[in-house]
Amino acid sequence: MTDITHRFVEANGIRHHVAEAGEGPLVLLCHGFPESWYSWRWQLQALAAAGYRAVAPDMRGYGQTDRPEAIERYTLLDLVGDMVALVPALGARDAVIVGHDWGAPVAWSAALLRPDVFRAVAGLSVPFLRRGLGITTAMMPRTETAQFYMLYFQEPGRAEAEFERDPRATHRALLFGGSGDAPRPVGGSPDTAVGMVPRDGGFLSRRPVPERLPTWLTEADIDFYAAEFTRTGFRGGLNWYRNIDRDFALMAPFDGLEVAVPALYIAGDRDSVVTVAAGGIHLMPTFVPDLRGTIMIPGCGHWTQQERPDEVNAALIGFLKGLP
Repeated sequence: MTDITHRFVEANGIRHHVAEAGEGPLVLLCHGFPESWYSWRWQLQALAAAGYRAVAPDMRGYGQTDRPEAIERYTLLDLVGDMVALVPALGARDAVIVGHDWGAPVAWSAALLRPDVFRAVAGLSVPFLRRGLGITTAMMPRTETAQFYMLYFQEPGRAEAEFERDPRATHRALLFGGSGDAPRPVGGSPDTAVGMVPRDGGFLSRRPVPERLPTWLTEADIDFYAAEFTRTGFRGGLNWYRNIDRDFALMAPFDGLEVAVPALYIAGDRDSVVTVAAGGIHLMPTFVPDLRGTIMIPGCGHWTQQERPDEVNAALIGFLKGLP
């Protein structure tokens, strides 16, 4: 089994912690919320064994990477800038970039804006959406008694207080609740629709902590995430959501551009993002003309590469082997 090594790299004005394995063409792996490099633990080893140099950074605001204080330092352009700067800092000329959850918009946008640096892209869970996430807070659903979770995340300190009360319980609830093993939500009212948070409760109020973890998730995994977020808090990751409107404005000059490099999309058919972003998935071939596959993994939820590592590894390696 290939060893995973760790080090720090200076890029784009901040210090990045990276986990890496293998030698060969560079593959950058961008995690989402609320995760870390650790979410790519199975891909690092599989890609290394297949002849690639796999690097998974703790993204800006997470883990051992720097966490700037100002909210406006977490825009999509800052995050893309981090990945662009990491490539030469790692001693490479170009890379294939892969992203999951929030890391997917970073990967798609990096390929969109810098095809000279990123020769191919794969997005997990979140499809390519024009102008970042393709929405503003004004577009998000809300009722008198509930609001979309991204709106709940906008007020600094509120979600932090909820999540940091017990990071271990938070991760048990979030990772199980978003997985393909969780019960499907019932009820068709706007207040209980996918992603809605009750105004008199918190994000976790409808996500019970499971007594038993699914087979893909261990107590050791929960220990790792809980320790990281006990140390760092959740503010860095939540600040990504607090730039959604700013991102929409910053990406305006690039609206309508195509992702010109070879691309792959992978998702679980039980991922709530697939439900919410169905229109974006349908439109992807229009704006990603070299889309080489849309892979839906049966029974898989949101945590794609952790829930189904073998299927994801096979899809990524097959995609990589087909590149020039």
